[in-house]
Amino acid sequence: MNNVFVYLEIEGATVIDVSLELLTKGRKLANQLDCQLEAVAAGHNLSDIAKQVLPFGVDKLHVFDAPGLFPYTSLPHSSILINLFKEEEPQICLMGATVIGRDLGPRVSSALTSGLTADCTSLEIGDHEDKKEGKVYENLLYQIRPAFGGNIVATIVNPEHRPQMATVREGVMKKEILDVDYKGEVINHDVAKYVPETDYVVKVIDRHIEKAKHNLKGAPIVIAGGYGVGSRENFNLLFELAKELHAEVGASRAAVDAGYADHDRQIGQTGVTVRPKLYIACGISGQIQHIAGMQESGIIISVNNDENAPINTIADYVIHGPVEEIIPKMIKYYKQNSK
Repeated sequence: MNNVFVYLEIEGATVIDVSLELLTKGRKLANQLDCQLEAVAAGHNLSDIAKQVLPFGVDKLHVFDAPGLFPYTSLPHSSILINLFKEEEPQICLMGATVIGRDLGPRVSSALTSGLTADCTSLEIGDHEDKKEGKVYENLLYQIRPAFGGNIVATIVNPEHRPQMATVREGVMKKEILDVDYKGEVINHDVAKYVPETDYVVKVIDRHIEKAKHNLKGAPIVIAGGYGVGSRENFNLLFELAKELHAEVGASRAAVDAGYADHDRQIGQTGVTVRPKLYIACGISGQIQHIAGMQESGIIISVNNDENAPINTIADYVIHGPVEEIIPKMIKYYKQNSK
């Protein structure tokens, strides 16, 4: 009761990375709140799930194993969380800001009248004073995310209703095993007690999953272009530099909206989150949404014609000048020195 819960998104028999990242964060939150970390796994043939998640510090793993629970459909998974949460009364529930999380989260929060904050970039524990009511609420979940078009960073709290629910995109949190021999309790539930037969009305006949064309999330070096690159043709310079550095090419939302790069290369709050060892930002102003997706990079180099660009404030090195002049010089240098 009143513990921290993480919904585990499962593909086949494997827990996806964003759920493992949330277990790491959930463990830290549970430690601060002096409570337990619990996880919910719903799918089919889940005998290997426990060894995947218990090392992340899970105290209780709730397993719902039935043929109709994979592939994911909305109604059965919603019923599982809604009915389980009515029993367990968690204070916090975290899930990935994925296609599934964006479908499941609002259904559960609506049924429990709890509220939900989507696409959080940070989660913290703190107090909140309601001056109008004269109340102080202790140990609330600070749900932090960019708001108003990225012009501010908002901290959202939910003083009265439970669970406090938030979704987080993959890559925002770090994934760290706590103890490979961590001893947690595994509870195998009777699915029929939580899911009525009518919930299985939708059946998935066929699934097609298209593999990513690149590996932005796992690349050690990322070269990203913004609106300041100037054109789709100029973006070819970034690809040429990436070839020399064995890097991947990303883009800001402004560059994608302008048609300079494809949407699947977008980095930021509405794109992917990356943590490369080296991040080269070319012609990127550095709005909050973009910084949220790359600020954990090891070394940040900004190539920018604007000395006052916000991204320069978080960059380790700033190269001042036009992208179309500097990038060819970098390409020439690496070609000469890579032989």
